[in-house]
Amino acid sequence: MEASERLSLNDATDLIRSAFVSVGVPEQNAKSVARALVAAEAEGQVGHGFSRVEDYVAQARSGKIKADATVDIREVGTASLLADAGNGFAYPALDQVIERGAELAKVTGCVSMGITRSHHCGALSVQVEKLARKGLVAIMVANSPAAMAPYGAKEAVFGTNPIAFAAPRPGRDPLVVDLSLSRVARGKVMSAHKAGKPIPEGWALDRDGNPTTDAAKALDGTMAPIAEAKGTALALMVEILASAMTGASFSSQASSFFSADGPPPGVGQFLIAMRPQDDRFAERLEELLTAIDTLDGARIPGSRRISAIHQAEANGIEVPARYLEALRKIAEAGT
Repeated sequence: MEASERLSLNDATDLIRSAFVSVGVPEQNAKSVARALVAAEAEGQVGHGFSRVEDYVAQARSGKIKADATVDIREVGTASLLADAGNGFAYPALDQVIERGAELAKVTGCVSMGITRSHHCGALSVQVEKLARKGLVAIMVANSPAAMAPYGAKEAVFGTNPIAFAAPRPGRDPLVVDLSLSRVARGKVMSAHKAGKPIPEGWALDRDGNPTTDAAKALDGTMAPIAEAKGTALALMVEILASAMTGASFSSQASSFFSADGPPPGVGQFLIAMRPQDDRFAERLEELLTAIDTLDGARIPGSRRISAIHQAEANGIEVPARYLEALRKIAEAGT
C-alpha cells in the first residue's frame, strides 16, 4: 500500500500555498490556487488536487503559466462579464468573476460569465457551489486540451469538456452535479500513469482507436465519451460556449495542462448564474429531491461528494507521501 500522510485542510492549503510562493507566485494567486486544489482533494477529485501541483510549479517556472498575471474583467452588455486570465492560473479569474457576477445576477436575474486565456480550472463543482451558496442556480462548462475524438473518428478534437450544475438548498449543502463528458476525467488517467498503475477497460482508447488499460497508451490516444455519440455532441456544445463564445483557444489548439513545454493553453470557461424566479423554488426543489431520495436504490447526485467533504473537514485528507515530499522540497528550496 502506498505511504500517505493525513493533513488538516488548513495545513494542506498552507503547504500548497507556500510551494507556489516559493517559485514566485504572488501570495493572493497562490492562495487562490491552493484553496481550489485542496477543495477538489477534499471532495474526492484527486486528479484535480495534489497530483497537479508539480505540473503547475513546472509551468510557472517555465512561463507557460504567467504566475503574476492580473485578471481583467469587462462588462459585455448589461448582464455579461468577460474575464481575461492573462495566461495565468484559472482560479484567480474564477474567484473574481464569480464574486462580481453573483452580485450582478442578484440585480439582473441572470448573468453570463466568460473567461478567456485561461488554464486548467480543476473541479467545476468547487466553482458552481460558490454561486449556489450565494442563493443562485449555476451552470459551468470548460474546454480542455484535445483528448476526445468526435464519435466514429480517431483523432482528438474535443477536450473532456466537463459540465457542472448547482442549486441552493437553504439550510443544507447545495445540490451539485459535476461530470466529465469522457467516461472518466483525464486527470484520473494521469494519476494512474504517475502511480504506475493500469486503468480499467472502457476508460480510454489507444492512438489506433483500440480499447486499452495502459495509462501511457491512453494518454497518447483518446478518452472514451459518455453515451457514445451523445457525449461528443455535448462536448461540441461545451466547446462552442467555452471557446467560441469567449475567444479562447479551441481544444485542438490548446497545449497540454501537464507539460511545461510549449505556449500557454489559453482555454476558456463559461458560467451562467441565475436568481430563482419562483418564490417557491426552494420548496419545490426539496419536493423533487425528496421524491427521488425515497425511491429504493436511488441516490441524489453529489451525495457522496458532500459526505467526503464533511469527512475531510472533520478528519483531514490522506495525501500520498510522494506528493508531500515533492511539495516540501519545493517550498524549502524557495526559503
